[in-house]
Amino acid sequence: MDQLTAKLKKLEKQNYRAYQQIKGQYDFADFELHIDHIQGDPYASPSRFRATRAWSLTGLEWLKDKSHVYQIAARDFIARSFAEFAKQESSISIALTGQTVLDSTAVLFTEHGIEIRFRINLPADGRSILAKKANNIITFYLPKFIRRATLERELDFDALIEHCQTIEDQEALRSQLDEHNLAAFVSNGSVLPRIAGNCDLPMKDAVTFEAPESLSVTLKTPNRGEVKGLGIPKGITLIVGGGFHGKSTLLNAVERSIYNHIPGDGREGIVTALDTMKIRAEDGRCVHSLNLSNYINHLPMQKDTSDFTTQDASGSTSQAAWLQESIEAGVQTLLIDEDTSATNFMIRDERMQALVAKGDEPITPLVDRIGQLRDEMNVSTIVVMGGSGDYLDVADTVIQMHDYQAVDVTEKAKEVIEQHPTQRHNECETALEMFVPRSLNRASLMNILSDGKFRVNAKGKDSLRFGKEFTDLSALEQLESASEVNAIGWAWFQFAQLPGWSNNPAKEFNDMLDKDWHANMPNYGDLAKPRTLDIMAALNRMRKSQFKPSN
Repeated sequence: MDQLTAKLKKLEKQNYRAYQQIKGQYDFADFELHIDHIQGDPYASPSRFRATRAWSLTGLEWLKDKSHVYQIAARDFIARSFAEFAKQESSISIALTGQTVLDSTAVLFTEHGIEIRFRINLPADGRSILAKKANNIITFYLPKFIRRATLERELDFDALIEHCQTIEDQEALRSQLDEHNLAAFVSNGSVLPRIAGNCDLPMKDAVTFEAPESLSVTLKTPNRGEVKGLGIPKGITLIVGGGFHGKSTLLNAVERSIYNHIPGDGREGIVTALDTMKIRAEDGRCVHSLNLSNYINHLPMQKDTSDFTTQDASGSTSQAAWLQESIEAGVQTLLIDEDTSATNFMIRDERMQALVAKGDEPITPLVDRIGQLRDEMNVSTIVVMGGSGDYLDVADTVIQMHDYQAVDVTEKAKEVIEQHPTQRHNECETALEMFVPRSLNRASLMNILSDGKFRVNAKGKDSLRFGKEFTDLSALEQLESASEVNAIGWAWFQFAQLPGWSNNPAKEFNDMLDKDWHANMPNYGDLAKPRTLDIMAALNRMRKSQFKPSN
């Protein structure tokens, strides 16, 4: 520490770039401080720091014997505690993941001890260094925050245990989905509504969720014991009901519960299989060498849809592409809300069939393929549907939302089908084809990187800079934080180091995201483990990605 103080004293009022001289490692007696990266100017992204503290000094050694999931939760709790302690010094920040607990690099457990990764916005007057202020932040305030966040007696021990047990229970619930043939589970007492569209906190005084008895399932957890709630079966599930009764609210809770939620969020008892993807229409996106012939064929001017490429997809084409790309990446459950879907991709009713002959319509609507996806590919679908009763013919389960409560109307739907048989014709002209995943050119990614000076960083959750390219990710509603987006970019970076074409990029990314997934990543604190589904979805949206059909 004295060495760092001496260096800083010499920098007072020097040009801001002189801060580069303090990079390095410093001994603070009970922890080590690493200054890895210094910002180029006062307005650049804050500087990157790390602190490592030996287990023997923390009182938290017992965490080393806990499960991997428990440790992820404990690391998350320590990061949140550090953020709370550091509130009094606004220049210090640590990456958090909102209402969810992700496998993040903000705090890591190593053989040696606990490592905290954070940022400091080094102070300046214009472009002149304020070394005395910097020294006060780094050698006076910062050590207090580090020690409090890594010392058992300084932490809220009961809150730590509750935090970890809550996450452990959610993982236990998720692990039982396959055993009970479920795509998702929503426990009784859950709070589904959020305060606002831009706020993920639970709505106060909201109606809590209760499952209909006919769809109730009881699962076991290691800490809460038995938990009862709605089991959404695999297969085809429709969520129906009047406007403002909670259809999309239920779907949103399901889509966000691929990850675990913190205590008090209201969704701690909602879990969804990790290989679940929400798809929607996305006008104007790119599509790369994709076989869309299951859903779109015989286009005007004989345009081939078995190797389809565009930089400006229509709503129906973009949704068909997302579906096919998700299958290619290993999806097991699709989530669809009719409000954000292309109508002509979802359904063509009997009157439109009578007016526009099938020979003039290149789209095979999803209603005619959805049963094949279930039966031949074992892909389940959960659809919010308020406008087309034709989906009742293919549904296995129908849930009506009424006043934010779920009602099982599957039997009633069967009666409706008998009383009002459909007059439309199935428009499948060919069998559902299985396609080999496309190949991806790694060299094209490396070229993009090198042209953009190897820069990789998230612009919030909605955009990823990779080299010189910016990829719009705003449609990927299941991304939780910028830390995931950063990790997606660095996963691409690792992938680009290898030569030639990859014949199965999804499998390679899956292997990359092993237990020690961050070992080959930069030692940054703003990374969180992404899903292979999201890595591939992002790659499919990068306009300069180079795919080709595999041989």
